[in-house]
Amino acid sequence: MTQNPDVLENVIGAPDDAAENIAVPAAEGPERDTAKKPVISTRTIIWPVLLGLIVVSIIAFVTFDKTAYALMWQTLNPWILSGAGFCVLLRILIGGKRLSYVSHHQLSYKGGIRGQLAWDFAANITPSLVGGAPIAAYYIAQSTSDKSGGSIRMGEVTAFMMFIMLLDQTWFALTVPLILVSALFMEVIPQSAGTAGSFTAVIYLIGFMGWTGIFAYATLFRPHLLAGLADQICRLPFLNKYRERVQTEMEEYQERAGVLRQQPLSFFARGLALTAGTWMARYALVVFIVWSFVPDVDQLLLLMRSVAMTIGSLVMPTPGGAGGVEGLYVLFFGSLMPGAFLAPTLLIWRILGFYIFLGFGIFITTHHVKNKLRKRS
Repeated sequence: MTQNPDVLENVIGAPDDAAENIAVPAAEGPERDTAKKPVISTRTIIWPVLLGLIVVSIIAFVTFDKTAYALMWQTLNPWILSGAGFCVLLRILIGGKRLSYVSHHQLSYKGGIRGQLAWDFAANITPSLVGGAPIAAYYIAQSTSDKSGGSIRMGEVTAFMMFIMLLDQTWFALTVPLILVSALFMEVIPQSAGTAGSFTAVIYLIGFMGWTGIFAYATLFRPHLLAGLADQICRLPFLNKYRERVQTEMEEYQERAGVLRQQPLSFFARGLALTAGTWMARYALVVFIVWSFVPDVDQLLLLMRSVAMTIGSLVMPTPGGAGGVEGLYVLFFGSLMPGAFLAPTLLIWRILGFYIFLGFGIFITTHHVKNKLRKRS
């Protein structure tokens, strides 16, 4: 059957300066909440990939050692390296289970997995400071039905995402004391960071823990505090035009916070356990990769540095932390392996923890667009 070119242009995007887009189709029907269609251009995907590969290439050039490279492939343990692949699978499966659980199983397990992949994809093309929750929420609302076959409203999905973000923040706040205590017994913050770097890292961790604690408390018990803060910020002259829109969003935020307060403690406990599982799988990824190349490496130290590096990467201003995360990798793990091993292990880590999720995201988004086109034609 032939496809209407007008429909095709409407769904994929007009061939303008921001062309070559992958766009999520707009909401249809009265059951959907109205929302602006987020358009993802190929530029937003290519930019973090190129930036990351450039940094990896520079590291490979600086640390190149032909003799060490030959030794590296002799020491590689493929069985341990396969554990890294298992960590990726575990991250996806537990993440999908968490989304399904938080939605009170309105999302099926498969729907939760698709949603988790969409979230990881969105997070990798947006700055770490921003996160990919808004794009992921839009995709889930557009492409996923609940178990009864009905649509899931955008507001409901946003509430799911808000709770998961709260769980993530709580988990981060709990891991900071673990890092600080471990630093008393092992070199969690590398000596290469220097005295100033170590002091800055400690201050950042304490400040981060304090902020996440305030965010969690305000979300559950004093949502009006965050609403008031957002309103005061929007009173600034250059932000005043956004004030009405922010007020509307904060009213919805307070309503969702009220729903969260009604949940039993067991709901939070199981959600936090699933959150711990998803993040432990991420932390363990780098452990298995480095361990497979360096058999005698201290796995516990690797794990603790992976936790510290992950928290440090949350403030990166680039999409998916590209560029900055590679630098943190060198800082935290450079002293635990020969210099020539840095670039290969870093590249494998980024492929399994970053690039592969870009591929998943492109696949599920284009597949969704094709399905919409097929239904319309």
